[in-house]
Amino acid sequence: MSEIATILADTIERLLDARLDEGTMHAARAGEWAGELWHALEEQGVPLALVPENAGGFGLDPRDALELIRLLGRHAIPLPLGETMLANATLAEAGLPLADGAAALVPMDGAARIAWGRHCRTFVVEAPGGVVRIDGGAVVEREGHNLAGLPRDAMHFPKTNDATPIAGRLIERGALVRALQCAGALERLLELTVTHVSERVQFGRPLAKFQAIQQELAKLAGEVAAASAAADLAADAFVDDPAKARFAIAVARVRIGEAVGRANGIAHQLHGAIGFTAEHRLHLFTTSLWAWRGEFGGAVYWAGQLGDRALSAGRDGYWPMVTAA
Repeated sequence: MSEIATILADTIERLLDARLDEGTMHAARAGEWAGELWHALEEQGVPLALVPENAGGFGLDPRDALELIRLLGRHAIPLPLGETMLANATLAEAGLPLADGAAALVPMDGAARIAWGRHCRTFVVEAPGGVVRIDGGAVVEREGHNLAGLPRDAMHFPKTNDATPIAGRLIERGALVRALQCAGALERLLELTVTHVSERVQFGRPLAKFQAIQQELAKLAGEVAAASAAADLAADAFVDDPAKARFAIAVARVRIGEAVGRANGIAHQLHGAIGFTAEHRLHLFTTSLWAWRGEFGGAVYWAGQLGDRALSAGRDGYWPMVTAA
């Protein structure tokens, strides 16, 4: 990270540690908008972190800006900041005005329900030929929530034919957000689990001293490392060329989806019954992970994309496809 990016990340970390308390987390899972937290992060320039400085943004290196989404995932932040960051980057790319407040990505496939749709003011909607920016006319048809209890609303948007081309598809951008969030949340999941087994004493010694526990921790660490590497691959591919990032994003979503299932199971097993209680923070991360892995295309969708790519590569092209840098 650059010096500026490091300073910004440290500032955001301190802000979240101070303001994202248990009350805010649980209120958000009842549908309450964390307005003060949003405003504080907006003042730090987070929604504009991926927008070039000459387009009115923060001007960070794109890789550094994407790392902020992983940081937000480490806190399981109950706000659509990652989506707003990519929405603003998309609007800047298309030469359209930036979002006014929270924004949503609405791909043509893979987003039946919009994260915090009832609270979003700007919608970047995919249409034939590109994207359109919609501020007025969006209607919440049915309020809902995901597995973590966070708002996911069915929306209706006015039809328009005035689309502006962009590189790639919106579902890829939304999927990248979820991949990075999952990678960050998995890192925190590992930290919580290591702390618990180090402090919890059974038969006169910490759980972490038992070989069986150590083996499970090693498996958990392996899943977290694999998810982190997959997220890095997807982020690098997107920064290099959004139009060619679909394969890397599909790989990341499939591998991270596998990691979520395995890591959540291990974490809950090692925490025991306490991990399922509302009083312990573990469930805030595991439920977020379970929900995120199914948004912007779930396991079936992205596995299908990989299958299509493998079949189109053919017998002679399969191995070069797998080993391509």
